[in-house]
Amino acid sequence: MVLSRLYLDHAATTPMLPRARAAVAEAMERWANPSSPHAEGRAARAALEDARARIAAALGHSGALIFTSGASEAIEIAMRRGKAARRMLSAVEHDAVRRVACDAAILPVDRLGQVHEDAVGGADTLHAIQLVNNETGVVQPIDALRERIAERGGLLLMDAAQAAGKMPLPGADFVSISAHKLGGPPGIGALLVRDLGLLEPSGGQEQGYRGGTENLPAIMGFAAALDESIAWTARASRLRDRLDSAIRDGGGMVVADEAHRAPAIASYRMPGVAATAQLIRFDMAGISVSAGSACSSGSLKPSHVLAAMGWSEAEAREVVRVSFGPQTEEADIDRFVSEWHKVAASARTRAA
Repeated sequence: MVLSRLYLDHAATTPMLPRARAAVAEAMERWANPSSPHAEGRAARAALEDARARIAAALGHSGALIFTSGASEAIEIAMRRGKAARRMLSAVEHDAVRRVACDAAILPVDRLGQVHEDAVGGADTLHAIQLVNNETGVVQPIDALRERIAERGGLLLMDAAQAAGKMPLPGADFVSISAHKLGGPPGIGALLVRDLGLLEPSGGQEQGYRGGTENLPAIMGFAAALDESIAWTARASRLRDRLDSAIRDGGGMVVADEAHRAPAIASYRMPGVAATAQLIRFDMAGISVSAGSACSSGSLKPSHVLAAMGWSEAEAREVVRVSFGPQTEEADIDRFVSEWHKVAASARTRAA
């Protein structure tokens, strides 16, 4: 029997949920420019604003919501136009943050990948700190960090690309999210803003903060995806616990095992076996996983996240990431574990 492909790389992108696909298709049939004054344009505007309200409500957000092409653009808007003189970012931020703030001061993390509240900067400083790390699943103590940053007169940009639709979002001055990480369409995301007075306007659409005609079909798919999010995450937690246990039993290491981690992302080290070799073996067995972030998994550079957590380059090069989605089942975990044990056993035989 030929097994179907097993997709365990949802942190890179999650397949569109059926409701989201249907919403996109429906919007394609009746789409018009939401800025046009005629009846079709007004109908498109009404649909867009309804979707904006639905997304904000689903995320528990009461401030402004600016639609973007994804989390990367949302991050760039906040980092470049947030009203603060200085920039700081955690040592484990996504490459999208590192690219736009290459000269920012770095907030160190401990061995679990978490920022300590005493490390944050002072007044007039914009801090970029992920809620959930895209490689390890480690959850930052955002509530404590936000309070300390506010006490010192700073601002917080929280990258919630791996958290939105999967867990309740704590508040922040700016929050970046991406629809394709939660079962929505690619090419659409949002920047949540506590107070638009914290952001320099740019003119154009989106209340004057982002130019370009809004992508209404994708926005409608975004809203629909959030309608059926979060409910599956309790099951993901059980699946992750099952996988963690099996990896430990097989002689592997769970990255940040002692940290508070989101249920849908985990990274594992197979001692003595390069991640590139693991990926080839898993892919040949019909299993899709990755070596860290999809944005850098093709790079030969070791993970900056693991380096910041104190891992050696050799150790970091033996780590793969497994991430779940709404479609992941217990049998999928067992299939991955079975292949993991085969790869590990083969490595031990060669070493003997």
